[in-house]
Amino acid sequence: MSYVEELESQLDQNFIAIRYNVEMEGPAIKPESDPDVQNILPKEEPYKSIATGVLYGDMEATLNGVKEGLEEDLSPIDIINNGLMKGMDAVSALYTKGFYFLPDLMLSGDSMMEGVKECEKVLGHKSETKATTVSFVAEGDPHDIGKNLVVMFLRANGYDAIDLGRDVPTEEVINAVEEYKPIFVTGTALMTTTMTVFPKVVEELEKKGLKVPALGCGGGSVRKDFVESFPMSVYGVEAYHTPKLADSILKDKKTWKELRKEYSEIVGEFVPEYA
Repeated sequence: MSYVEELESQLDQNFIAIRYNVEMEGPAIKPESDPDVQNILPKEEPYKSIATGVLYGDMEATLNGVKEGLEEDLSPIDIINNGLMKGMDAVSALYTKGFYFLPDLMLSGDSMMEGVKECEKVLGHKSETKATTVSFVAEGDPHDIGKNLVVMFLRANGYDAIDLGRDVPTEEVINAVEEYKPIFVTGTALMTTTMTVFPKVVEELEKKGLKVPALGCGGGSVRKDFVESFPMSVYGVEAYHTPKLADSILKDKKTWKELRKEYSEIVGEFVPEYA
């Protein structure tokens, strides 16, 4: 045995891991083996296969499961609620825990939406939604990743999320509020020069005598103290919080003032910005 081999044989790897604060995680765990995911995923087929397809962002597997369910005369609504949306719930759980990242979200979201479209072909119309929301990126801002996540989470949780796109003129936002009468409006901005659009949107809404339960504002440049400097607004910390805020508005009739005050309780986790 060489000197190096003898030295290595005497090393306590567990001590080294603790000394340098390195966690020994062991073999990789499959997404469906995560305890929280196991509690979410359905046990009955084909819902389980559909949800697992969404979990893996596997569009082909998702669509195959959806088509199999439709061929068995399962209700398209049941397939959406018990398969597709359960899969997205599991994805949200892994994203919240920091195990999934943006690419995982986008792949899973696309898989889910394609499955919904397949169900809608059988329904002959769009599937029933909880309520309507409107999302936009502030005028002058071309960065739409945050907005895309918000829209995806809202749609995955049963909302008819109207996506106005990026660099949206304030007038277009006002027109959308008049047309769709949303329960929740969300706006994102990455730049400090574009986040100033949000109070202007509120000002124009007030001028026209329009009110929305809340205007959720978020994005890289946006801060809580700025958002709370004007009415009708709430600072959105994470994109995945959006459906919970919308649910609170829809089910509990929460106002923007109550959303600010009860934010952590509503989203169900400790949020430093609202501590």
